[in-house]
Amino acid sequence: MLIFSFNASAQHTDSLKQTKDSLKVLDTIKKSQSPVIENTTVSGRITDALTGRPIPNVNVTFTKSTYATISDSQGKFFLSAQGSYKKVSFSSMGSQPLSREIKPNRVSELQIRLKSSQRQLQEVKISGGKRKKYRNKGNPAVELIQQIIDHKNINRMQSADYLQYDQYERIGLSFFHLPPLLINSSYFSKYKFMLDTTQVIDGETQTSLPVFFSEKLSQNYFRKKPSKSIKVLQAQKELNIVKFIDTVGVNIYINRIYGDNIDIYENNIFIITNQFLSPIADHAPDFYKFFIADTIKIGNEKFIEVNFTPRNKGDLLFEGKLLVTMDGRYAVKSCELDVNSQININFMRSLKIVLDFQKHDDGRYYLTKSDVKADFGIFKKRGFGVIGERTVFRSNYKLNSPLSNDFYKGKDLQVAANVIQPDTTFWLHHRTDTLSKQQELIYTHINKLQNMRSFKRVSWVASTLGTGLADVGPVQIGQIGSTFGYNNQEGIRFQAGGRTTPKFNKTIYLDGYAAYGTKDETAKYDLNTYFSLNKTAPYRFPNDYFKIGYLYDVSLPGQDLAAVNTQAVLTSFSTGKNDYWLYNKILNLVYVKDFENHFSYNLGFKNWNQQAAGTLLYQVNDADNTIVHNLTTSEVDLGLRYAPHEQIIQGSTLRLSIYSKYPIIALQINHGIAGFLGGSYNYNNITTNITKRFYFSQLGYSDVAVLGGLITGKVPYPLLDISPANRSVSYGPSAYNQMGYLEFVSDHYVGLNFTQSFNGFFLNKIPLIDQLKWREYFSFKVLYGGLRNENNPAYSSGLYKFPVGGNGTNGTYALGNVPYIEGGVGIGNIFKVLRVDMIKRFNYLDHPGIGEYGVKLSFIPDF
Repeated sequence: MLIFSFNASAQHTDSLKQTKDSLKVLDTIKKSQSPVIENTTVSGRITDALTGRPIPNVNVTFTKSTYATISDSQGKFFLSAQGSYKKVSFSSMGSQPLSREIKPNRVSELQIRLKSSQRQLQEVKISGGKRKKYRNKGNPAVELIQQIIDHKNINRMQSADYLQYDQYERIGLSFFHLPPLLINSSYFSKYKFMLDTTQVIDGETQTSLPVFFSEKLSQNYFRKKPSKSIKVLQAQKELNIVKFIDTVGVNIYINRIYGDNIDIYENNIFIITNQFLSPIADHAPDFYKFFIADTIKIGNEKFIEVNFTPRNKGDLLFEGKLLVTMDGRYAVKSCELDVNSQININFMRSLKIVLDFQKHDDGRYYLTKSDVKADFGIFKKRGFGVIGERTVFRSNYKLNSPLSNDFYKGKDLQVAANVIQPDTTFWLHHRTDTLSKQQELIYTHINKLQNMRSFKRVSWVASTLGTGLADVGPVQIGQIGSTFGYNNQEGIRFQAGGRTTPKFNKTIYLDGYAAYGTKDETAKYDLNTYFSLNKTAPYRFPNDYFKIGYLYDVSLPGQDLAAVNTQAVLTSFSTGKNDYWLYNKILNLVYVKDFENHFSYNLGFKNWNQQAAGTLLYQVNDADNTIVHNLTTSEVDLGLRYAPHEQIIQGSTLRLSIYSKYPIIALQINHGIAGFLGGSYNYNNITTNITKRFYFSQLGYSDVAVLGGLITGKVPYPLLDISPANRSVSYGPSAYNQMGYLEFVSDHYVGLNFTQSFNGFFLNKIPLIDQLKWREYFSFKVLYGGLRNENNPAYSSGLYKFPVGGNGTNGTYALGNVPYIEGGVGIGNIFKVLRVDMIKRFNYLDHPGIGEYGVKLSFIPDF
């Protein structure tokens, strides 16, 4: 449920095309003032003329209009639109098209019987004996698929120099298989008006509970050279009752699950957070089996129906059929994409994708409709589930009509003024499709539900448990997950905190926490004040704020101080012994600015006083072995980050970047100033990090991070780069999992972190093991660097001595000419949530307190 529990996404206004939008608003006003136009409505059922069985996914269209719908799994349909329409058309793959006359501005009930298309079959020979082995060589179906592959470039939409089209999209989510005890309880009786008893799921009419519904209208523009795609969001209407997780960006994530832009001509189709190999990918014959089913005649045109199925049922592949033109272009007229029950995807019970294309003046077939339906549940065939459907209609295609060069310099995603359109009349005029009777009631039902006091109480409890923050008027209390923790420095740690929300003030935001340890008997705290220049909360994108904060807390050497307030929980369970600790006093002043292209920077000042604790000592390598109780630095910091085409999900405290094919680049520059507010050293600390995910279709994906750093100036080891270690029982993807805390320091380094996920590609082919749906992981990390003599206490005076290992602790060492290397292999998706990694450390094994092998765990539910 947590995967689907998101808030409504926020949109921001773009100034481009406001003139055009204003004209559209005037046009809408005129329409609203004009005489009322009666609706033409048609409904009924579609069956096969020969067998009498219902026919699903039949396109039902008012002739010579853009209003359309499809029949459900029982063959039932409902279509209604304002205007006078005299004909309704029916078309479907494998059936002869049919038109029926109707009375305009009336309600018509029709019983439609479609005949199968004309089929031209070659001679069929039936013979007994051994089943013939499937082969690509000499297979007419594979030869046909190869022709489709060879003609992809001339058939795909991107072959046009310029292209424009309008798009209407609709997304709905519902819960189904609700527990009977809940539905029949006296408590739920007040909510029964929300139930939909007409939804067909997996061929059966079931009771469901709609929880999310969204509609969008957009205009889309494409230019081939130089490549540019622009989407202008014109109107949006959305309702959501599953606000259990305080998250912005629900549409982004749902679109990723239900296919944001499904292109059959691409080698890979991204859906359900995974890459599926297209049945007409360049190397599809190596992974699919193809069979020619028949030749179909629709009107005056002939098409070939090709069926396909995966060679290995567990791979991320489709099964289904294609309808291909016979005019020499080998274009796709329509396709159905399904998956089998053995596929290695968690929680998914079924998936069905239907794409329909229409021929245009340039001879190409352009996508006119896509429909994606999938349902999910903890158990494959029973119990509570979530079903979603995303339907997209494209219309008004316009070819090779370029706009001005300045227009194509605009942002990829633009939002028109007054994009939120709650008015029902507006959608009746502009909606391409027709809603069913139950869909029309969703808006009314959800609005009624959200105004009920009892539902507000339930939502508050669910939101508190989901986000860890409890709303109390203009204040949120939390994080609840950081209330208790344990480590060997503080003992049992208690923590309480909170923050203000926009209800308190949209410009000034306050947050902080207080903590206490039973062993060190010391109170800690963190207090922050934000001044938002764009009246946006600092935990929401885009940021534009000044911050002043003061922190006093305990941490591990080399730990990211931004995560100090949660470290008590993270270090409650660890492997190996660690007794190196720091008490930090940090004054922080910073300005943070995010741009809509996802370039951001932060400019700040930090005054940091650190005190060694536990067995850690700051001892100067002079004749007196002087002990330093306080090390103070003052520095000016500049951080730069660029994440092109980034899509994010914003949580209650963190911002999650959705993986894509684009890199994320970060650069941090810190300049130390001696003599200012107690600062002891002049130095420069420059670090960079580049991360990218590489997709390899059936072989999964690789996460690669390249990092580097350089420190100039003479500084003691606490100010050097301390290589990030992880001694907790959980696997750290960006840390060194067999390295000890404060084990290695350097003033220059480069590193590579590599993780390959094979998505079960190999394990899926091992008998019996393939039933477990396990997934393989391989990781490799290397860190190469060094320490100049001026920063090494063995060669230069006035520095702090390195801690000496012993009594189970590892000590501190300069990163030498031999790079630190560790690697691991892992098995994931155990019980759908558990991943186990075996880590091997390859060198520096003579350091005390260090193990060559280790086992790390991860608990990450994923598709």
